[in-house]
Amino acid sequence: FTRTLNFGVTTKGGGFTLVETLVAVSIFTVSVLGLMSVLSSGISSTIYAKQKIIASYLAQEGIEYIRNMRDTYVLYGASGQTGWNNFNTKLVPSPNTLCASTNGCYFNADDLVYSDTTQPMNDLVVSPCVGNGGSCPELRYDSTTGNSTTGKYNYTNGSSTGFFRKIKVTQDQPNETKISSTVSWKQGSGDHSVTFSENLFNWVN
Repeated sequence: FTRTLNFGVTTKGGGFTLVETLVAVSIFTVSVLGLMSVLSSGISSTIYAKQKIIASYLAQEGIEYIRNMRDTYVLYGASGQTGWNNFNTKLVPSPNTLCASTNGCYFNADDLVYSDTTQPMNDLVVSPCVGNGGSCPELRYDSTTGNSTTGKYNYTNGSSTGFFRKIKVTQDQPNETKISSTVSWKQGSGDHSVTFSENLFNWVN
């Protein structure tokens, strides 16, 4: 009697089927898209924060210039009241015009000469915003002015910034003038703005 023993080992080749591959690729793609969306949102938020900080400084600068103008007129006028009246007349030369108009105004400090012994702030040019839809001119950034790290925002030289500054004036009381300084810019498809305001008083009278 003869018995034959047959020992066999069967192995199944490893690997991914087409369906498994498609599922893996889909999961990877969704993960990458989600990561890119988060990164894009983070970059956009960072850019917005930077733009808002710059806009805030420019809006505050607008208030500082107008306050400086008030101080110059009041302190160096024939009298405190005369200086106050001249200051308001420069911003609002007649009822509801220039800075008190719907479009507001802007000031150009590019040509101020600070060595002027007659007080340079008297030479600050204030003009109405008469651009498209009553817009003000765009501020430009010149990195060659100021110190080596700051540069200067102006209307004459430098690169485009996308920032627009508008000054508006409201005179509700004889010795009180409200100044608002709004800086606007566009990011993506959205319009953004920052507004600072301050009430200035005839504190010498």
